[in-house]
Amino acid sequence: MAKKDAIIGVIIGFLIGFFLFIVLEFLQVEIFPNWLLIIIFPPLTFFGLLTASLIGKKFLAVWQLANFILVGALNTFVDFGVLNFLMWVFGLYIGFSFAIFKGVSFLTATVNSYFWNKHWTFKSGNGTFVRGEYLKFLVIATVGFLINVGVSSFIVNVIGPQSGIKEKLWANFGAFLAVFVTFAWNFLGSKFIVFKK
Repeated sequence: MAKKDAIIGVIIGFLIGFFLFIVLEFLQVEIFPNWLLIIIFPPLTFFGLLTASLIGKKFLAVWQLANFILVGALNTFVDFGVLNFLMWVFGLYIGFSFAIFKGVSFLTATVNSYFWNKHWTFKSGNGTFVRGEYLKFLVIATVGFLINVGVSSFIVNVIGPQSGIKEKLWANFGAFLAVFVTFAWNFLGSKFIVFKK
């Protein structure tokens, strides 16, 4: 593993810990002192990447998949961090406002995803802006956006909170399930359409 990859892994680990801290604070969930997540995640991501790099010497796809998963985890917590921040600011957890908040949070995470996947996971275009690549990314992201916001809005607004679960927790549950539905689409679209070599 290159020094640059180790540094990037530690930075991403810090950001994951930070955004997870925000989400847990908003939901008023304390696993242990939540601020420890900011300290714990950087070494965890480092050792995870080190393991993936050793396996990736034989199977390049393992290294790319590990990077994509790490960037995906960051995107997930950027998405959840922005979503929970907007719900906290406006005090709204369901209805049309949820769909707007989810759209904003997803788009923020998507921009983050493009940056990290282009420059690190798939190392595409030598860091330069490539119009065709970006247009393909926008198409993949738009479909991902529709899937993500559609699934989460359906769960939150159509199915609605179940078994007395609080609205803000149900909103996070809906957003969480939407992440799993869109993960496969985003990876395959990024690897084989947007950043293919």
